[in-house]
Amino acid sequence: MARRWVATDFGGLDVFRAVEVDVPPPGPGEVTIEVRAAGMNPADHKHVAAGTDRSLLPVPVGYEVAGVVSALGPGTTLASGGGAVGDEVLAFRVVGGYATALTVPARDVFAKPASLGFPEAANLLLAGATAAEMLHVTTVAPGETVLLHGASGAVGVSVLQQARLLGARVVGTCGPGRDDVVRRFGGEPVRYGDGLAERVRALAPHGVAAALDAVGTDEAVDVSLALVADRARVVTIAARDRAEREGFPMIGGAMPASRAFRDAARARLVALAASGDLVVPVARTFPFDQAREALELLSSGHPGGKLALVP
Repeated sequence: MARRWVATDFGGLDVFRAVEVDVPPPGPGEVTIEVRAAGMNPADHKHVAAGTDRSLLPVPVGYEVAGVVSALGPGTTLASGGGAVGDEVLAFRVVGGYATALTVPARDVFAKPASLGFPEAANLLLAGATAAEMLHVTTVAPGETVLLHGASGAVGVSVLQQARLLGARVVGTCGPGRDDVVRRFGGEPVRYGDGLAERVRALAPHGVAAALDAVGTDEAVDVSLALVADRARVVTIAARDRAEREGFPMIGGAMPASRAFRDAARARLVALAASGDLVVPVARTFPFDQAREALELLSSGHPGGKLALVP
C-alpha cells in the first residue's frame, strides 16, 4: 500500500485528502518508483479549483516526482536508457505524483542527475519544459532582447537560464525584493506596476523582439502588445481569454502541440541540469502530511522558489 493525496471534490484546499491506495506491479514498459520528493506546481490545485466533471473524482494530484526505482516491468528500459532497481530517477508527466510510491510509464522516467537533490529533480521538468516552449514559440534568437513577465517565479527563472544559454538578453518584471533573483539567473530586473512600458523602453531603447507572459495579468498583456509589433512573438501561459480575443499564442500542457514539444524537450533539460547549466531553486520542503499547508503557500503566488513534498 502507498499513500496518495487526492481531491475528493472540486473547490478549495479543504477538498484534498490523503488516502491509502494499492500500487500495481509494473507491467512491460512500466516502472514503480519509491517517491523521495513530489514536485509542486500551481497547476496542481488550479485544475481542482476549476473542475466541473464529477465523473473524474477523486482526482489524483501532482505531475512530477523524483525517487528510487523499486521495480521494473519485464523488458523495460527508462526513457534515458537502462534502468535497475535502486536507480535514482525523476519522472514527468505522471498522474498522482503526491504519493509515497507509484507505477508510471517508463517513457516518462529519466535517470536523476547526481548533482540534483530529490526536491530539485522533482521540480525540474514541468517549469523547465514550459519555459523552453515559451522561447520556442516566440522564436527567440541570439542577440535579441525579450521581455519576460514574472521573471522571479519558477517558470521565469527557467526562462532566464535557457535564454542566457541561447545568447538572448532578458528584461524581466518582478516585485520588490526580487531583483537579486532575476540578476542571479542572467536577467535585468524591472519593477511591474504603473509606468512599466516606459521603464522597459528606457532599458531597451531599440525595442524588444518578443514578450513572454508567465503571470497572466492585464498589465502584462497590455505592455506586451504595446511593445511587440508581431503578435506571433507574444506568448502567455495564463491569459487564455486575452490570447483568444486578441490573437496571440497561448500555450498549456494539456494542448496537443504543447504536450508534444514538452515531452520531446525533457531529455535535453535533464542534460542541462546534469551539466549545471539549469538549476532549480527550492524555497522549502514540506512533510508529506502537510500538503494542504504547502498548497496554501503555493497558491499565495509568492512561495519564493519551488516547493516539494517529502514522504
